[in-house]
Amino acid sequence: MLTGSEMAVVDENAAALGVPRRQLMESSGNAVARAVREHVDPGSSVTVVAGRGNNGGDALVAARFLDDYDLRICLLGRPETITTDISRANWDALQSADYPTEQVRDSAGFELGDPDLAVDAMLGTGISGALREPAATAAAAMNDAEATVLSVDVPSGLNCETGALVDNAVEADHVVTFHDTKPGLDELAASVTVADIGIPEAAQRFVERGDLQRLSRDPASHKGDNGEVLVVGGGPYTGAPALAGQAALRAGADLVRVAAPDAVAREIQGYSENLIVRAYDGDRLAPTHVDWLADLAADHDTLVLGPGLGGAETTVDAVGALLERFAGTAVVDADALQVVPEVETDAELVCTPHQGELVKMGGETSDDWRERADLVEAFAADVGHTLLVKGAYDIVSDGERTRVSRTGNAGMTVGGTGDVLAGVTGALSCVLEPHHAAAVGAYANGAAGDTVVEEYGSGLVATDLPEAIPSVLWG
Repeated sequence: MLTGSEMAVVDENAAALGVPRRQLMESSGNAVARAVREHVDPGSSVTVVAGRGNNGGDALVAARFLDDYDLRICLLGRPETITTDISRANWDALQSADYPTEQVRDSAGFELGDPDLAVDAMLGTGISGALREPAATAAAAMNDAEATVLSVDVPSGLNCETGALVDNAVEADHVVTFHDTKPGLDELAASVTVADIGIPEAAQRFVERGDLQRLSRDPASHKGDNGEVLVVGGGPYTGAPALAGQAALRAGADLVRVAAPDAVAREIQGYSENLIVRAYDGDRLAPTHVDWLADLAADHDTLVLGPGLGGAETTVDAVGALLERFAGTAVVDADALQVVPEVETDAELVCTPHQGELVKMGGETSDDWRERADLVEAFAADVGHTLLVKGAYDIVSDGERTRVSRTGNAGMTVGGTGDVLAGVTGALSCVLEPHHAAAVGAYANGAAGDTVVEEYGSGLVATDLPEAIPSVLWG
């Protein structure tokens, strides 16, 4: 089952894989035409009621395959207001072929008539709330008619995020939906057909540009609305937490603080005036710092834990104690990863090991990415957290859902690129659930590396990546 927003992601991913929406619309329209044939015989009267979006476009395609029916096509609105190029192209095709089309400019101008079958293609998977005119009048007419009602993808008025049906929704007799079922369809008093329209399985397996649709940024938002990230790192190393912090800022976090030992805090601050550095005493993380850090972390949306901490025994003990105290979302990287299999925490963890670190955690790997995906999924289920295992193909799994990201290049084997990934994933975890944040983070980090190599050629260094992140995520 896919929500409307998930289906939009899959559609765009299919386009990225070479199966454009125009081709999918043609397949969808064919599926609608087949459904019409299943429910009424040739020669029967069929009225298509089409909206101005892609849902209506599917039905406009179907009309071209119904020449042996007494056909009538009603567009709700003016043709110049059709919202997508491919739907407008299909409307124009009907005009060129002299199909019987009508325009409904307002609700008073709508007459359903007495068809044998009415095709409801007014509103698709992206709507919410009660139907407005002229769709409300058209829905009422379909509900009152004796005609068989066939809805395209979902009945107009079904919220495909929640499965809720508004009071004035279309009461469909039959539904032909595409690729997968949608929330709420199984509760309808209607037959539901799921049509295969040629979306490859890879559109759900691989992270592609469609996944970026999960991101949005309210133009009226205020400081902090887009996330506050705390990076706990540094001690033996200064560059790692600075890279993670700068990457989190470039990935959209409003505020990023770096908590680090005072022995290196000034150096970390020197990397960027945009970072807010919070120093604590000593030269490395120790158990005596946990109470203060736990209180600080509780005021942030996401904790990024590990970059540059080192693997001293007291530091590892402190990492475990901090995770036991923390109940939010944490991205765990580098030496901090070793505590994850045994730690008892209420936090949601996104762990970002490379394959060597995965093995040290107790997981297994394989040279074949398909086998590796199965192994990572099994280990994620065992540890109960999301894993983002870095490699030529990054594997992201929460133990139930597994995605694969193929962006990136050989130049990203240099040090520091994993710290950038941790920071990007930390920022995205402020606004997305952990599994989606990890998948989009992997895609964006690799795509930023590809952008850098395309622009500058070989010799990529980690400090190049944060600057490329915004263009990948936000265009």
